[in-house]
Amino acid sequence: MDGSELDMNIDTFNESLKQNLPPIGLTVQQEALWYDGKGDWEHAHDLVNDLDDRQSAHVHAYLHRKEGDLWNADYWYRRAGRQRPDVTLEEEWTALVNLLL
Repeated sequence: MDGSELDMNIDTFNESLKQNLPPIGLTVQQEALWYDGKGDWEHAHDLVNDLDDRQSAHVHAYLHRKEGDLWNADYWYRRAGRQRPDVTLEEEWTALVNLLL
């Protein structure tokens, strides 16, 4: 991590979901997962929708899987260099947060 990113773990990330706004210093991918964790799928999707990097594609894939659009999710998993996981959405969200923290 460089100095502009937060030193955060899954527990502090989950604790931050009690706030109205995400912590300052989150990456756009972390922020998307934060908004998804708050139940705001649309905002989360808007944050990563036009980004081309693999991390954003991974978050984008998860969001479409959550939406139930598996064809679109699989497209984004391929863009991320991954396969759709065989875990619950909650498990995938936690794994993504951990990966991106």
